[in-house]
Order: sequence, then C-alpha cells, then structure tokens
Amino acid sequence: MDAITNGLQWFVNLGASVMLPILLFIFALILKIKPGKAFKAGLTIGIGFIGLNLVIGVLTKNLGPAAQAMVKNFGLHLGTIDIGWPAASAIAYGTVLGSLAIPVGVLTNVVLLLFGLTKTLDVDVWNYWHIAFTGSLVYIVSDSFALGLFTMVVHVMIIYLLADMSAPAVQKQYGLKGISFPQGASTPGFLLALPLNWIMDRIPGINRIKLTPKTIQKRMGIFGDSSVMGLLIGLIIGVLAKYSIAKTLQLGVSTAAVLVLMPRMVSLLMEGLSPISEGANKFVKSRFPGRDLYIGMDSALAAGNSTVLSSALILVPLTLLISVILPGNHVLPFGDLATLPYMIAIMAAVFGGDIFRTIIGGIVDVVASLYIASWVAPLVTASAKAANFNLQGNSSISVLSDGGVWTTWLIVGLGKIMTWGGIGVIGLVTLGIMIWYNKFRKISTKKA
Repeated sequence: MDAITNGLQWFVNLGASVMLPILLFIFALILKIKPGKAFKAGLTIGIGFIGLNLVIGVLTKNLGPAAQAMVKNFGLHLGTIDIGWPAASAIAYGTVLGSLAIPVGVLTNVVLLLFGLTKTLDVDVWNYWHIAFTGSLVYIVSDSFALGLFTMVVHVMIIYLLADMSAPAVQKQYGLKGISFPQGASTPGFLLALPLNWIMDRIPGINRIKLTPKTIQKRMGIFGDSSVMGLLIGLIIGVLAKYSIAKTLQLGVSTAAVLVLMPRMVSLLMEGLSPISEGANKFVKSRFPGRDLYIGMDSALAAGNSTVLSSALILVPLTLLISVILPGNHVLPFGDLATLPYMIAIMAAVFGGDIFRTIIGGIVDVVASLYIASWVAPLVTASAKAANFNLQGNSSISVLSDGGVWTTWLIVGLGKIMTWGGIGVIGLVTLGIMIWYNKFRKISTKKA
C-alpha cells in the first residue's frame, strides 16, 4: 500500500505540465486517437500549462509583494494568516489520509461515469487536494479515519455535480467546448452566483448595468482595452502599496502583460485539448448513445479571461479592506490574494462576463470566505501540525480559497456536529440530485 501511495505521490509531484500530458496521452490512445496525434496533443497541453504557469508566476511574483506592502501600509493586524493554496495542498497531501485522495477521487469518478451520474471525466488529478483537505479536517474533528475517507467521496461527488451543472455556462462564456471545472475552490461559486444573478436581475437600475470587456472598450475606447485596463489596475495597486514610481510602472506593465498573455496561453492549451475532447465525445456517443462527456480541467483555463482577471485584481485591495472592517473576522488575507481569479471563475460565467456583477459576487464570496476561514482556522492549524508542516512562527493559520468556501463549512460543520449522520445526509442528498439531474431531468425534458 505504501509503495502505491508513494508512486502516486511521485507522479503528482511531477507537476501538471508533465502529469497531465502523460495522462491525456494514455487517455487519447484508449480513445483510439492515432499515437502521433495523441502525442502532439499531450505535448501541446504540457507546453500550454508551462506557459500558463509562467504567466501566473509573473502575476504572483508581482502581486504578492504588492499585497504584502498594502498590508503593512494599512497597519493590518489579524491573528490568523491566510497561507494560500500551495501550502494548503502540501498540508492536505501531507497526511496519511490525504495521500489516499487521488485513488479515492479517481475511483469515485469512474463509478459515477459508469452509472451515468456525472458527465465529467476528471483528468485534473492534482486538484484532488481539495477533498484531501476536507477529509483531513473531518478526521481531525472526528478522529475517525473511515469517516475521513467517506468525506472525500462525498466532497468529490459535490464537486462533480457542480462541475456538470456549471459546464454549459463555462463553455459558453469561455469558448471551452467539452470542458468542465471540477475544481474545489471554483465550483462552490456556482450556487452562490445563481441567486445573486437572479436578485440583480430584479433590482431596478442594477439590472441595466452591463459592464463587459466589450462594452467597456466600446464606451472608453483605448482605456477599455484589456492591456490598458491591466496597466491602470496595476498602477492603482502600486500606488496603494506606496511603491516608487519605477516599481509602480513595472507593476502596471506586468499586470497588463498578464491580461494579454494569459488568454493566449489558454488558447495553446485548448489547441492540445480539442482533439482529445472530440475523441472522447465520439467514443462515448458510440458506446452510450445520447450521453455527453466533459473533460474536467483546472479553472486556470478561465483565469486569463478579461472579466475574471480584471475583477480579481480590483478585488485584491477590496479584500484587504473587507478583512479589516468585517466584524468577527480574524483572518489576514495574504497567500490566496493571487488565487481570487480561481474563486470567481465560474461566478463570472454565470454573470455572463459582466465585470460589475462579478465584483459584487466576489465581494459576497470574500465576506463568506473570511467568516468560514476564521471558523475553520483551529482545524487547519491542527491538520498542519499533523502533517508536520512548518508554521513559521504563526500560531494560527487558515486558507481563504478552499478553507473559506461554503462546501468546507457544510461538510466539516456537519461532520463536527453529526459525524457519520451529517456527512451521510449530505452524500444522500448529493446522490439524489445527481440521479435527478442526469436521469429524470432528461426524461422530463424529452416529454416536455
């Protein structure tokens, strides 16, 4: 068992740029795509991910210090530090329970696909750290290894369900044919965005505001161009960080570069994914007539969208401000400020690319996330100690992007209060909705 776990961990540690091309190459061969074409598709995906990571690296490298400077300038003193998803994933995979997340997630995915209860074939196995995270927290609460495993199954079922439900909006908004986002920090935003969109549709005045990149460019001319918008946002953040003129200008140009380069890297990634996605749908339709298949990918594919990135950059100073004035919050946003595009990626799709609505939705999401991250902080800290994670002098840590989403509150909260009964109820409700969504909903639609 240890050999298998160590082998899986070694494979995951290769990183998405190596791991995904290998997985997708094997998958393409299973779909009977010609070896040469399959190899080229996998390699292109790897190159696209390297390009994507380089651009995200530029954003993180420049935004991280700016955020730190803003924290210092505003004199923020909150007791719990947001360590960010990279550290959180290390903690999640660092426990014995967390190391089993990948086989648990893959097996659950296969079973649900065989029974027609999900359309998402999840190849983004790295992001199973999200279920490792909640599983580890429930294990800390309950001291039950079996309940921790069961929690991971239930959580990944929720993620697949939300990925399926949000896929049409994601594909329409981002032009990602046959793609869904089974990403634990993104999918919860779908159910948050739906009622917010409904409410804003019915508020006089608000329902007439349409701020998409196209409408902004039409009204503002050159100032509405994505590169110029990136420059202006970067300059504003530089000023708030009290940077020198030189550093402010550098941040502005770097932010502009991210807004321009990110979509091009995503296009390269999609160039490699297209033949695999088409092959998967042909394979499924030939063996399961009437069924569609989505390729589950990281929501990083949407992070470079003008609406997503512009809204996320505007939300950075707003998040810091909210953390100070929010009563009862004790989490200092830091590590996950650069992860805001992932948190709002699916929300932006539900809002049809509207920047105004995405910012409003992002504010609501940040408020909820700060409260949940504050509540879950003691469990995250305990889990970090169990994984022998170096707290670097921080007595209390949490995670904004994943520790703060409503799925964490629901799963860990009921796990804490009701243990097996609470998690079991969530699992049964999720399974019931899956059956309705993939079975009876089709029947009722056809009859109608």
